[in-house]
Amino acid sequence: MPNIKSAIKRVNVIEKKTLQNNMIKSSYKSAIKNFEKAVEAGNKEEATKLFSFATKKIDQACTKGVIVKNTAARKKSNLAKKLNAIAK
Repeated sequence: MPNIKSAIKRVNVIEKKTLQNNMIKSSYKSAIKNFEKAVEAGNKEEATKLFSFATKKIDQACTKGVIVKNTAARKKSNLAKKLNAIAK
């Protein structure tokens, strides 16, 4: 544990930021899981709604810096492929 006041503050800030990042990460992963459940069930209408919600959550995580831009693009691309596969 640090003794210097500024170092103690940094530890507290890092803990808060870590919790926020984990919350954001959890929300976009949950959105992806819900979308994949709808795809497996074959429910095209719900999958379309959940696709837009999942992409929104992925974009939010990217904007906050939780995930990198290319990672976000790759995840959205994979979701789009799954949605298009169910549409056929």
